[in-house]
Amino acid sequence: MLYLVLLLVLAAFGLLVTALVSGVTAWAWGSVVASVAAALLLFADWFLRRRRALAADPDPAADGEVGRPDAGEHTGAAGAAREKVVTGPEDDEDAGDATVKVASPAEPSTGLGASTGAPGEEDTDAADLLIVAALAAEVRVVDEHPRYHLAECTWLTGSATLRLPVREARELGFTPCGRCGPDRSLAAAHRAERAR
Repeated sequence: MLYLVLLLVLAAFGLLVTALVSGVTAWAWGSVVASVAAALLLFADWFLRRRRALAADPDPAADGEVGRPDAGEHTGAAGAAREKVVTGPEDDEDAGDATVKVASPAEPSTGLGASTGAPGEEDTDAADLLIVAALAAEVRVVDEHPRYHLAECTWLTGSATLRLPVREARELGFTPCGRCGPDRSLAAAHRAERAR
């Protein structure tokens, strides 16, 4: 579709040049029509991509579970799967034994592998956003996924990652992971470093 938009823009430019050289207003109107058609195609392409992205990463508010940061992200067989996490002794009658807890895939994994559902977007505070937008701290991204992560994010387990400065990741359109909270962590680290 983008090639068609490019062709329409080139045609509009050609028609405009022709109108300027010949002085015939019909060529200028043809240029306007081609430009409007290109704009409509760009809007349609944006709308379709946004719809696909929303279908792949549903809004947690749509499920009525706004309080959970990972709500609504795990669907299908991957969402039905649960993983066992071995924890240390608890404050109960079996304090000497290790406890096996079954974690929901919506909960962050504790190191035994990340669930396959894509994490939601971190709700970044405006003050943190201003700090992070200027930082050169390194974050990780996964090709074909819209989020950037801290190196220790459990969702990255087993994924090939690319390293980018956080400001560059934001410029490229990546958004912060709701699981590892890179904006909050990086802003807090920056504030702590400046306080020294």
